[in-house]
Amino acid sequence: MDTITDPSPASVAHALPLTQIDIGVGGMTCASCVARVEKALRKQPGVTDASVNLATESARVMLSAGDAAESLARVKRAVRDAGYEPRNVEAMDAVDEPRVMGVPRDAWPVLIGALLSAPLVVPMVGDLFGLHWMLPAWVQFVLATPVQFVLGARFYRAGWHALKAFTGNMELLVAIGTSAAWALSTWLWWRGEAGEMAHLYYEASAVVITLVLLGKWLEARAKRQTTTAIRALHALRPAHAHLLPDGVRRTELTDVAVDELLPGDVIRVLPGERFAADGTVVQGETQADESMLTGESLPVPKQVGDAVTGGSLNGEGAVDVRVRAIGAQSVLAHIIGLVQDAQAGKAPVQRMVDQVAAVFVPVVLVIALATLVGWWWVGVPMEEALLHAVAVLVIACPCALGLATPAAIMAGTGVAAQHGILIKDAQALEIAHRVDTVALDKTGTLTEGHPRLLGMDVAPGVDEQVVLLSAAALQAQSAHPLARAVMEAAAARGIDVAPDAAMAVQAVSGRGGQGRVNGVPMALGSLRWMEELGAPLGPLQARAQALQEEGATVSVLAHQTPGAGDTAVWSVLALLAFGDEPKAGAAEAIRQLREQGVRLFMVSGDNRGAALAMAARLGLRADQGEVIAEVLPGDKAAVVRQLRLNEAGASVHTVAMVGDGVNDAPALAAADVGMAMSHSQGGSADVAMHAAGITLMRGDPMMVMAALDVSRRTVSKIRQNLFWAFAYNVAGIPLAALGVLSPVVAGAAMALSSVSVVSNALLLKRWKPPRR
Repeated sequence: MDTITDPSPASVAHALPLTQIDIGVGGMTCASCVARVEKALRKQPGVTDASVNLATESARVMLSAGDAAESLARVKRAVRDAGYEPRNVEAMDAVDEPRVMGVPRDAWPVLIGALLSAPLVVPMVGDLFGLHWMLPAWVQFVLATPVQFVLGARFYRAGWHALKAFTGNMELLVAIGTSAAWALSTWLWWRGEAGEMAHLYYEASAVVITLVLLGKWLEARAKRQTTTAIRALHALRPAHAHLLPDGVRRTELTDVAVDELLPGDVIRVLPGERFAADGTVVQGETQADESMLTGESLPVPKQVGDAVTGGSLNGEGAVDVRVRAIGAQSVLAHIIGLVQDAQAGKAPVQRMVDQVAAVFVPVVLVIALATLVGWWWVGVPMEEALLHAVAVLVIACPCALGLATPAAIMAGTGVAAQHGILIKDAQALEIAHRVDTVALDKTGTLTEGHPRLLGMDVAPGVDEQVVLLSAAALQAQSAHPLARAVMEAAAARGIDVAPDAAMAVQAVSGRGGQGRVNGVPMALGSLRWMEELGAPLGPLQARAQALQEEGATVSVLAHQTPGAGDTAVWSVLALLAFGDEPKAGAAEAIRQLREQGVRLFMVSGDNRGAALAMAARLGLRADQGEVIAEVLPGDKAAVVRQLRLNEAGASVHTVAMVGDGVNDAPALAAADVGMAMSHSQGGSADVAMHAAGITLMRGDPMMVMAALDVSRRTVSKIRQNLFWAFAYNVAGIPLAALGVLSPVVAGAAMALSSVSVVSNALLLKRWKPPRR
């Protein structure tokens, strides 16, 4: 999918075909604003869907087809016509706040409002101590009017746009409420007798506007903290790289912009610098700090042939790196994209909030009108009835409702990314907290994934060197862990495999590989495959059984020989026994998951003997069905679907599948939540990452527990925020209608409501993953 994030026109022109546009939307204040922008965007030609996020102040628009530049312009125009400001997404991520005279620019309206409102509040404070004085009416008018119509102009503009769209928002409520208080005060002053000190309510209008401005400023500061994870990831990418000479075009070391790097370039990374791009070390040794990418706190040794990730911090050694991936293809760009996608999306629970917000403001206006009429009906003076109605309008703000879910999702996905847990979307985050069943792939997930060749048992009359040479020839082009073990064993014995030693080599999924070695058809694979080929083990049968019982993974090397007539038969040459080690944290992770009440299953393609032996070392209970062995890659998805069912065949369990390879991709997609465990960049891990809802950037099984934990804590914060947002309005509106709350108190409560919701979400930033 191509993504446009409001870039320059030149880059837009080359982004066809367009399917997704991300832009910033300035001026939104509440859930009603979100609904209005979404409605305006969805009316545009070619727009199939639009999702607006109040916390990030951004919109994601999906289009079916069309010219990129024209579509972007149309989307921006729709945002502006709805009464909001289209912005560049990158500009909204700026770290530095613009300042005027040392004070943040957006704080000046709050300071000016406070200075003008303070004299109006002083008499109210004096009343608490029995002191009764009042500013002259003309002074109150001079102080309150600039606050009402200059500092409060934003409320009138936004409220007018809402009225034109036949909707309502927070600004409309504040504008109507404070205008009523200001107009009432002006009317009482105008109709009063000369020298009479009428009780005026200018302080209500001025203080309410100042408090709302203060609340929005505090809310904006808090929201900026929820985006620190994205900004920190952007900051990892250095601006320049030291490009080494190629002997043709460049004859000396040259500093170039990172954007100018090409795959195949060789760059030098000095001690203490960040790696400018993904690549492979071609000279030198060092250590890399990858904590911001994977959450791994310890430096990772790097030597010739090791992969390095752009954005990680180089240690004390200078190394030369051959660039492998740049730009959008880099791991850092992939991480940033996943985090942005998760923060831009909406959790399913947000749909309920959107439905409430759509009718919230009209309902509040009706309640305010009923409050005014009701108090006047029972004989209360009109000015007092009007103040009660103003209190209803001011306190009933849908800001907290609009921020409750996205603020928690941004904080949760951000802190998870800082610890190496990448959550693809809000739906995966919300589903993960319900997981009660975890299926884990064995090789590479629970084990190191680097098996060693433990030994060979050859048939009578067969030479071990010939067996190892033939096996290495068949496996030379394979990336399978067992293939690497064969190649390592051959290298250790000094066996050099010629490039053309094996011809017509092909892999047989879930079974092994076959080809022609020195003209002889050969196959290397599982015992099951040998049975299918009709290759009897003969005298090696007992030994194969014994190796399986000991927990070894057994492969068989066979060759094809002439049989009776024109038929050919397969004959076994040798058994190859492989062994793997459990990961350091695997047993502890299984123990902690079990303590949380999670059902556990290990899914393996190995023979049952090897699977049972590893399960015993990991603490899995084979007698309770926690080991599922001899599963072909294509059958793993069916196993995952089966784990959802109870004994009666009803789907009652929520299943997470944890895997690390390309063979696990179907099972990851079939699970309610797929967790891809990334060991290195590129290769099969990328396939698993695309199929999974959650990517674990470290191959540590404890990360599974951490992913479930951060999901549960984030969903808990969402529920807390929604509860307080609804409870605030459920309690506040009746109290204001009954006259218990004055407009000033109502304004303070409204300002604090959204700040409290965002602050509660920010508590997630203190989350730490469970430790061994």
